Amino acid sequence: MQGFNKYYPPDFDPQKHGSLNSYRGKHALGDRARKLDQGILIVRFELPFNIWCGTCNNHIGMGVRYNAEKKKIGNYYSTPIYSFRCKCHLCDGWFEIQTDPKNTRYVVVSGARQKDEEWDPAENGGFAVHETDPNQGPVDPLAALEKSTEAQNYMNNVQIPRIEALQNLSDHYSSDPYSHSLRVRKRFREQKKVDKAREEADEQIKSTYGLPETLALTAEDEESKAKAKEEWERARQSLEERESAKRRRIGAEVPIIPRTSSSRLSARAAPAKASGSSGGDAVSALRAKILGNTARQSSSLAGPGRAKPPDINLKGLRGLVKKA
Repeated sequence: MQGFNKYYPPDFDPQKHGSLNSYRGKHALGDRARKLDQGILIVRFELPFNIWCGTCNNHIGMGVRYNAEKKKIGNYYSTPIYSFRCKCHLCDGWFEIQTDPKNTRYVVVSGARQKDEEWDPAENGGFAVHETDPNQGPVDPLAALEKSTEAQNYMNNVQIPRIEALQNLSDHYSSDPYSHSLRVRKRFREQKKVDKAREEADEQIKSTYGLPETLALTAEDEESKAKAKEEWERARQSLEERESAKRRRIGAEVPIIPRTSSSRLSARAAPAKASGSSGGDAVSALRAKILGNTARQSSSLAGPGRAKPPDINLKGLRGLVKKA
C-alpha cells in the first residue's frame, strides 16, 4: 500500500510556512510549474488530427502525446483561447496549435501542416453545422423563418415551463432546509417508534402461542379487524350448522321409549331405594358405635398396663351390616 504520511522537519512552522511546498520552496505541481511565472503550464497534450512537421517534414499521427506548454493568449467573448506549443519527437523543431472556440476546433498556427480531412456536410446532402459568417443571409428565408418559429414554440411550450417548474421545486426545497429536515426527522422517529412497538407486540404473540419466527403478522387496522370479524362469524355459523346436523342425526338414530315402561321401572326402583336408605342408616349407626368403643379402649390403654386392644372381627361386622 502506498504511504501518504509526510515528514515535517523540526523547524517547520505552520503559521509561518503554511505548507511543506512553501517550506521547501517548491510548487504543488512540481516541475510542471517551472514556467508558471511566464503564464505557462506544462500539460500532456494529444494531437487532435494528423499533421506534417514543418522542420523534418515527417508525418505525425493523430493521438500522439506531447508535453506541451499551455498558455492563455486571448478570449472569444468569455471563452479563453489556449495555445499549445510542442516539440517534435523526430527532430528539434517546435509547432504550435491553438483552440478556436468560434468554430469549435483546433488550428495549427506554426511549425506544422494539418492534413486536410475536413468533411463538408453541404457536399454530402446535409446542412452546415456552424454558420461562421454573420453577414451571410439564409439560403431559404422561408426555411429560416420556419426554423425560428419552431424554436420559439418549443421554447415557450417546453423549455420555459420546465425551467419554471425546476425553479419552483428548488425554491420549495431550499427555502428553509432546517425546518424541512426537522419535520422529516421527527416523522421518521415517530414511525420508528410505531414500528418498534409493533415488532415487540408481534414477538410477544409469537412467543405466547409458539408461532414460528419467520411468520409475518398482519398489521392491526380497521380493514384487518373487519376481515377477522367476518371470518369469525363465518366459522361460527359453519360450526353451528355442523352441531345442529349432528344433533338431528343422533335424534334420528336413538329409538323413543314408551311411557308405560318408564313408569313401571320407576315403581320397581322405589322399594329398592327405600331399603337402601334404611340399610345406610343402620351402617352409619353401627360405625359410630364401633368408633366409640375404640376410643374407650385407647384411653384405657394409655395407663400403666398397656394391655393389647381386643381384636375386632371385621368380617362379622360386614355380615351384620349386610343383614341389617
